[in-house]
Amino acid sequence: MMLRTGLATLLSLTAFAAVAGPTSYPLTLENCGETLTFDAAPATAVTVGQAATEVLYALGLGEKVTGTSVWFSEVLPEFAELNAKVERLADNDPSFESVVAKKPGLVAVQYVWHVGPEGIVATRAQFHDLSIPTYVLPADCVAKDNTTGVDGTRTAMFTTASLHQGVRELATIFDVQDKGEALVADLTKRESEAVAAAQALELKDVSALFWFSSAEMDIDPYVAGRKGAPGYMMETLGLRNVVQSDEEWPVVGWETLAKADPSVIVIAKMDRRRFEADDYEKKIAFLKSDPVASQMTAVKENRIVVMDAHTMDPSIRSVSGLEQLGQALQAFGLAQ
Repeated sequence: MMLRTGLATLLSLTAFAAVAGPTSYPLTLENCGETLTFDAAPATAVTVGQAATEVLYALGLGEKVTGTSVWFSEVLPEFAELNAKVERLADNDPSFESVVAKKPGLVAVQYVWHVGPEGIVATRAQFHDLSIPTYVLPADCVAKDNTTGVDGTRTAMFTTASLHQGVRELATIFDVQDKGEALVADLTKRESEAVAAAQALELKDVSALFWFSSAEMDIDPYVAGRKGAPGYMMETLGLRNVVQSDEEWPVVGWETLAKADPSVIVIAKMDRRRFEADDYEKKIAFLKSDPVASQMTAVKENRIVVMDAHTMDPSIRSVSGLEQLGQALQAFGLAQ
């Protein structure tokens, strides 16, 4: 396997979706601004990002994963035994040297900022100079400008189509298209059922706020913009996001948020402890004690949803978030 540019015929995304037969190598595809060519299925992979890890596990490729990194939550229960056998290079950002030392046939990446021009781990060029291809999940680059802000700005609403694209492309790279199509079919079915359940709620002017974390407990929080995965959940369920920024996770002051008075607040639960506010129990305590935040209707009426942090990322967990939020809305008595 090697990287090339412009030598093999490019496979269109339509072809990926339509063909479930064996991969014809050499395989060339465009990925987040890079052209990749594979002469054979990669023998091994290292992941930088939990979303990429869980896609590979879901495709039955766990035995090929030799190292993982960047974890927010426990792995999905069905992969716990498998994941326990895979080396964790880092809970957060791995070093370039630790990834390269595994001599991976592919580095599968969740966030552009880990391997972009200012790559936290390294640039894609640094990996490619060593003939190590990098594949970035399309959900983090399709209709998104990663040159603005820490987490980038969405130019259009996130949709699960970009998730399906990533699943299908990885399945094609590793020549397991049948498993890719089965996974996409399952995700699509669950999404359709969640949408139908949401429509039955007939919500009227119900709003929501997603709080991921805060650099310090009592300063402006990182909240979900209107076009990321949480925005997709809110729009699909008929909720109004009180945050109108197109940034993925903008910082907004509590006075502004309290004035918007969301009907529901969704807070992230995670194992990561980079910030004090990563602890969801401390988030709840803050909401109930802060003189400004405590005045919000959602806090007073205890309409607080605790959601797995990784579910708020564009990932195969996004549909789970849609399901959980829909169930919470019904439990809160917000359905008409």
